[in-house]
Amino acid sequence: MSFKADDETATVAVLDVGKTNVKLNAVTADGVVLETLSVANPVLPGPPWRHHDLDSLGEWIFSSLAALASRHPLQTFVAAGHGSGGVLVGDDPDAAAGAALPMIDYEQPLPEAIRKGYAPLAGSFFDRGSAMMHSATHQARQLYWMQEHAPDAVAAARWYLGLPQYWAWRLSGVATSEASLLGAQSHLWNVAERRFAPIVGARGWQRLMPDFADAWQVLGSVRPEFARRYGLPEALRVLAGGHDSSLNHYRYHAAGLGDFIVVSTGTWIVGFSGRTPLDRLDEHRGMTLNSDVFGNPLGGVLTMGGREFSHVTGTAPSAAPVPDDVVLGLIARRTMALPSFGDDDGLFPGSAGRGRIGGPPAETPVERKALALLYCALLTVECVEALGPGPLVVLDGSFLRDPLYARLVAALMPSRRVRFNLDAYGVASGAALLAGEGRRKGPAPLSLADPGDISHLSPAVAVYASQWRARARAGHNNGFSRDFERTYR
Repeated sequence: MSFKADDETATVAVLDVGKTNVKLNAVTADGVVLETLSVANPVLPGPPWRHHDLDSLGEWIFSSLAALASRHPLQTFVAAGHGSGGVLVGDDPDAAAGAALPMIDYEQPLPEAIRKGYAPLAGSFFDRGSAMMHSATHQARQLYWMQEHAPDAVAAARWYLGLPQYWAWRLSGVATSEASLLGAQSHLWNVAERRFAPIVGARGWQRLMPDFADAWQVLGSVRPEFARRYGLPEALRVLAGGHDSSLNHYRYHAAGLGDFIVVSTGTWIVGFSGRTPLDRLDEHRGMTLNSDVFGNPLGGVLTMGGREFSHVTGTAPSAAPVPDDVVLGLIARRTMALPSFGDDDGLFPGSAGRGRIGGPPAETPVERKALALLYCALLTVECVEALGPGPLVVLDGSFLRDPLYARLVAALMPSRRVRFNLDAYGVASGAALLAGEGRRKGPAPLSLADPGDISHLSPAVAVYASQWRARARAGHNNGFSRDFERTYR
């Protein structure tokens, strides 16, 4: 059965490749998720390094895509992925999953020689788009490692592809580069000047970079022999795809929002604003320069909020929503979680691994959860303030499972309008909306909620936030020995 390009009954298959899990979604043309299949993203040990199992993941993706096609009128396939993943490939998408070398797990620790050798080649902040992050995070650093380890394999390779474009290539056979993915701390693309970073020319990588396509561009249909092998619709068209957080930002753009800051929560708290001046970006405070799907600069800020949240809640977090009086009790006692518990500084330089709980301890699971929500609300506000002015702040992601989080953020920012979106599939929705880019007749549907009454929270959190900020920014040379200190791990 075939469907016209403008047939509103047709659906979009969205592949969302995360570091830990991979999701395949059937999504309507206006961004409503109909069905989701998921699987763990498998990682294998070295040699030569810890790497993703593209063979087994591909089998799951293609068989699951066929299963979705049997239940939904799929017309379009589009992939989204995190910015720390890329695959060096050969000419044949079917040989060894197309990979010329195994895809590096970005949490794989770097050999010291690679870390030292790469650093002087990485260029300016605008060439990188971020500070040097932990382990093998950046695509340029991964490619440098590959070239140092296996120069002959790199010399024989055909393309270096970001994750969404890799999966698009596996299906269509067409290789492309894309701005939002390369603009996600890859260290390969200078977003501000729309050019490759100097390391690309210096290391001879230009030949590995295919021509650019827009995220919504149709690369072609699924390769006929591939479609027959897996039972896929032969008319299934394949889009170039893009960076997951940039696609989440795009869903709000597609809904007609203009001057807004979006903050997504999960493993990372990620904030984006298209209005942040470039000279405001500070790489030493977790700020980044990203790209939207149109290639325009997006001021970014990120901190590992999900990991911080888990450190504070401990190993047995409460599942129940937190009553307001519990968090107000912590505020009254001046119990504070101060950064940073994980190995990332976030917005507080030099804080990694120095997280502390100051003041009387949070004793019960619900108190620890309340403290974690309060701490992450404060981190969220720091992210928003770093990005600059903006009348509307939109929250989405996993922290919204507890209503207290949105109310705390709103109470901490009385001069801004705070709204939240309970849809947990922002990346999938944004990716699906790409299929209508340039043809959409009006704003895409979007339902934003008001956090509700915060009058009982605002006075208490204002004083608390001021004291917390002073302590967090001063670090730990601030008389904390007079307080009870405890780290939850």
